[in-house]
Amino acid sequence: MTTLTLTSKRRRAALRNLAFMSPWLIGFGVFFAYPLVSTVYFSFTHYDGFRPPTWSGGQNWTYVFTHYPLFWPALRNTLWLVLVMVSLRVVFGLGIGMLITRIKTGTGVFRTLFYLPYLAPPVAATMAFAFLLNPGTGPVDSLLEKAGVPAPGWFNDPSWSKPALTLLALWGIGDLMVIFMAALLDVPTEQYEAAELDGASAWQRFRYVTLPNISPIVMFAVVTGVIQTMQYYTQPLIAGKVASGVIQGAGTQFEPGYPDKSTLTLPQLVYNLGFQRFDYGSACVVALVLFALSMAFTALLMRRRGGLIQAGD
Repeated sequence: MTTLTLTSKRRRAALRNLAFMSPWLIGFGVFFAYPLVSTVYFSFTHYDGFRPPTWSGGQNWTYVFTHYPLFWPALRNTLWLVLVMVSLRVVFGLGIGMLITRIKTGTGVFRTLFYLPYLAPPVAATMAFAFLLNPGTGPVDSLLEKAGVPAPGWFNDPSWSKPALTLLALWGIGDLMVIFMAALLDVPTEQYEAAELDGASAWQRFRYVTLPNISPIVMFAVVTGVIQTMQYYTQPLIAGKVASGVIQGAGTQFEPGYPDKSTLTLPQLVYNLGFQRFDYGSACVVALVLFALSMAFTALLMRRRGGLIQAGD
């Protein structure tokens, strides 16, 4: 009788726990597990969205990796943006946060000025940057020419298009600035005072006091930045359209990546293959590559973070 009572209690506890977890389980199944399984399945089929999918084996994978000319340029551009843009955003955001936390007067004004660009809609901000950096009529190049500095081609030059996108990302640095400011203000002042008494320089205080205290926030900024950059779609597409002068109307298609595939990213390939060429199988292949890269970068960063914590202990 006691064993039955314990079994009944455990069953009721398991059902109660399952009931509390059910909203998460339903959301996980509907919005993650089912789409992921469907994407894997469709990547091995020929599917145009109109007729039922037919099994094609690994043809889509072979096509994307060996015959689709836009895949490897898009992969290189995406990795470049992940390595360069994310790194510069984290460094710049941390630098601005440290600067504002040390300003004695006008902190609210500077904080507002740096945060406002982040609130600008991505399309409007990209169009404004394309106008400002226009090599023919843009005010930035005009000022550079007056100063005797060779004016870059920016969004019209393949070697400058990704740096121009990076400048756009650094302009909207307000989100990271606020996060780093909150982390910096939470660092105990006693540790700074003890370091100063020990004769630590400014760099040593940053290296041995500031950085260890805010390292979880730095890791958060890097991981979220990698994930966001893996989904980078709107800004490079709009910049390419504006710089190329293409006005897309009904019945027209714009091949992404202007100039010379330099602004092409993997999310643009997913849209191009799935919604312009109606090749959903190949689009699912690119989507799975994006998913795998995001998971690999996140796992690498988290393992690196764990190694640093163990070394510090």
